[in-house]
Amino acid sequence: MTDRPPPYPVRIDAVLEPALSRWLWLVKWLLLIPHFIVLAFLWIAFVVLSVVAFFAILFTGRYPAGIFEFNVGVLRWTWRVHYYGYGALGTDRYPPFTLADVPDYPARLDVAYPERLSRGLVLVKWWLLAIPHYLVLAVFVGGGIWLGTRTGPDNGWDSGWGAGGLVGLLVFIAAVVLLFTGRYPRPLYDFVMGMDRWALRVAAYAGLMTDRYPPFRLDMGGTDPGSVPGGPPPVAPPGAGAAPAAGPPTAGYTASPAAGAIPTAQPRSNWTAGRVASVVIGSVLLFAATGLFGGGGALLWADQAERDDGYLWTPTVELGTDSYAVVSDSLRLETAGEQWVIDEFLGTARLEVAAVAPDTELFVGIAPTAAVDRYLNGVAHREVEDVGTTWPGSQPELDRWTDVAGGAPEQPPGDVDIWAAQASGKGTQTLTWRPADGSWTAVIMRADGEPGLTADAQAAATVPALGWISVGLLVTGGVLLAVGVLLVALAVPRAHRYPPSNAVPVHPSPRPPPPPDSPSAASPGAGSSVSGARR
Repeated sequence: MTDRPPPYPVRIDAVLEPALSRWLWLVKWLLLIPHFIVLAFLWIAFVVLSVVAFFAILFTGRYPAGIFEFNVGVLRWTWRVHYYGYGALGTDRYPPFTLADVPDYPARLDVAYPERLSRGLVLVKWWLLAIPHYLVLAVFVGGGIWLGTRTGPDNGWDSGWGAGGLVGLLVFIAAVVLLFTGRYPRPLYDFVMGMDRWALRVAAYAGLMTDRYPPFRLDMGGTDPGSVPGGPPPVAPPGAGAAPAAGPPTAGYTASPAAGAIPTAQPRSNWTAGRVASVVIGSVLLFAATGLFGGGGALLWADQAERDDGYLWTPTVELGTDSYAVVSDSLRLETAGEQWVIDEFLGTARLEVAAVAPDTELFVGIAPTAAVDRYLNGVAHREVEDVGTTWPGSQPELDRWTDVAGGAPEQPPGDVDIWAAQASGKGTQTLTWRPADGSWTAVIMRADGEPGLTADAQAAATVPALGWISVGLLVTGGVLLAVGVLLVALAVPRAHRYPPSNAVPVHPSPRPPPPPDSPSAASPGAGSSVSGARR
């Protein structure tokens, strides 16, 4: 008797289609675009509902049944899409648009509903305890469990969790073999299924659906070791020898009796299209509310705590060149004559520049872009295009700039009458400017017009309307939060609730008729507890 591995609460089965199209895999990325779009929204709802489940488990030790069924449905839908697509290429049958189990589809997934979950593990299992598995999956599926939602013709093989990983490589090899031979190499299929099964188990564990730690075990092949065919094996006639061994399940499976699980009837789902849409829309609104709260809170904090003399300052950046000038990218302000827009949203601007060498006299000025272009025409200078930081709180650095070849300016910058605002001298130079419509460019040079300078610079603005903007974002976020919570709360309690047990759903599958002389044939009312549960 062969020992089976202990069954895991997350069960993934699949059947390799015997006659796959040689060429269909070339366009499946296009055919799956509708699924990718739907899954993008479903996974937003999955994340939001998982956060709700996190707090429910933390305080009650239970995973809300309606949320559990929805999240299992999202995993199930995702698995079908990836089995059809580039996570396996195991079937040419188009995936159905449903969260429910489809008994006759070649790819199936179930998760046993947990009666109780640990309140302590919920704090650490999805990030800390799962780290070893994430490292393994980085090799298998390319950067972790990416239950992909990317769409579009440019994504190609990137539209899936196997992008860049071993799964993607092996599926590509299998696809090429299929193209030229018409056959899917079975060893490759078994290995790919083992990696897919590993990824889905970890996804369910990280999704808080079970406390059972995923096994470090590559269960290859289409049949999950925790499942057996739905129904007892055929009974051999007397004298015919032992009954043949049960094969892999095709239409359904049940928990192995040796595992101690109690089969139950497959429950009916109340996750209708309307309730799913309500949850998805509510989750999107909750996501948007989170962004608005974050942005509004950050702006309110900046308005109340980060002002210096009424100005909000950018970080200091070091600017330098061996040529004659450092020139900013053009700033275009267009309000169709409504100056109040600039006055309220930008206010008064300042530019503060200090030479690194204290004896250097600097010039800083702001002028219309066209005038600056005429003045620096033929003059060697550096055009700064972007300033960025490598991480929050780090020193800003020049990300992009362009050095323009040329000679010396005809006259020092202070002698040119083009500047809307200017300052010059030794030490820190502060330029104050009231912005107006048009295209504007800031210029930093040595006051004598000689080459070579290094200076620290930062800009600032008063932004008078910042407080009102932050309050508006917070109020809008509050409205979206209320509507999102209402939509989710209306849908989830009315959805199906799993039975309060650790039972594993059973999918009915055809069984052979009993021999005429068997007890079950003679007595229709007799039968096993499994068959009774199925009825």
